[in-house]
Amino acid sequence: MKLSTKIAAGLGAAGVAAFAAMPAWAQEAAAAAPAAPPAPEKGDTTWMLISSALVLMMSVPGLALFYGGLVRTKNMLSILMQVLTIVAVASLIWVTYGYSLAFTGGSPYIGGLSKAFLKGVDATTLAATFSNGVYIPEYAYIVFQMTFACITPALIVGAFAERVKFSALIIFVVLWLTVVYFPMAHMVWYWAGPDFLPNQPGDFGLLYGWGALDFAGGTVVHINAGIAGLVGCLMIGKRIGYKQEPMPPHSLTMTMIGASLLWVGWFGFNAGSNLESNGVTAVAFINTYVATAAAAVAWAVIEQIIHKKPSLLGAATGAVAGLVAITPAAGFAAPMTSILLGFAAAIICFFFVTTVKNKLGYDDSLDVFGVHCVGGIVGAIATGIVADPALGGQGWFDYTVMPAVPGTYDMAGQVVTQIKAVLLTLVWSGVVSAILYFIVDKTIGLRPSAEVETEGLDLSEHGERAYNY
Repeated sequence: MKLSTKIAAGLGAAGVAAFAAMPAWAQEAAAAAPAAPPAPEKGDTTWMLISSALVLMMSVPGLALFYGGLVRTKNMLSILMQVLTIVAVASLIWVTYGYSLAFTGGSPYIGGLSKAFLKGVDATTLAATFSNGVYIPEYAYIVFQMTFACITPALIVGAFAERVKFSALIIFVVLWLTVVYFPMAHMVWYWAGPDFLPNQPGDFGLLYGWGALDFAGGTVVHINAGIAGLVGCLMIGKRIGYKQEPMPPHSLTMTMIGASLLWVGWFGFNAGSNLESNGVTAVAFINTYVATAAAAVAWAVIEQIIHKKPSLLGAATGAVAGLVAITPAAGFAAPMTSILLGFAAAIICFFFVTTVKNKLGYDDSLDVFGVHCVGGIVGAIATGIVADPALGGQGWFDYTVMPAVPGTYDMAGQVVTQIKAVLLTLVWSGVVSAILYFIVDKTIGLRPSAEVETEGLDLSEHGERAYNY
């Protein structure tokens, strides 16, 4: 055999041996190399970005028009400016330090500053969802949660609409976000994620550790903002002429447009809170739909029975009450129990808006407490009932094992946990908000002069009118 032929034969044999050994080499290489991060599903990412845009629409223009239509003409522009500015300021605070305080580890009460100025976040970093091995881009999660940080303080302004200084309000909002909202968001929603919790068993917020269920913000958003609004309207005082002169809404057309935008945007608020595009997302979507419809119908029926005329304002208010109540339960309830929850929320919120407020005499201008706080309490506590799998609910999942498995459901125990979460939110937000109002009032003052308030905030605070006629 020629030398060249022997070399060729040797190389061929070596090639066959190498090919045969490749699986073993691949296994060794795979064992030595770190696992590649999972690629986010494009559908999940798309849904989260759409949901973020929908929630932003809830604030501007939705909430701005809803509130703006309810005040007098002379204060319409001021409400629009307040909501718009709060959204802009909250967005900047969120990416500066808010996201880091709310959604990094540190303690059960508040996160740290490891991601301040979005340090370490880029197009390749990921955020956990509620499924093992499923992630979304961290930027998508950041922007989604940012919209929640924007709308929550904006809800507060309705409680003392028509009688607060613009500069004082914005300073209060900055402080309130920092020491009330970010800790609440951390305590309720922060956790290590389903793939990490088994190895990081203590890495979660206080209320998460209690087992409190809040799918989309019953405690973090609505009770939090609602009690802060009540404290604010009590400390600022009643509007000049309250109960002595008529103060009807100047444009129920605007209010109807705003309520409609809120309803549509709320699908991003609730269904987006699943962080994925799957069956539970559809559950949250349909529950949001039917609970709102039930509450709007219930409020109109109540007015028909009591006043013999169902009002547009009542139907719109009922719809918002239904949206608020279903928020903590959206991904846990079933459609039929969601309808019952909507009916219950309308009845209870109607009682607080019409009877309790009149009996106690507080001037909650746009019923922030009666709708958002009370509706949020109803929804948060009822979540412990409607989440029961025996009633068609989703129950809860034990993420301390991997993959996660359904946990044994104890309705009575869950309701007790929900009540504890409600009480903590009321005390934390109520007490700290009172301290912040006091500080702002004693430094720059919360309320404009009687002359300015009588003239209206549009001209005095902003030098413009909502309408030129």
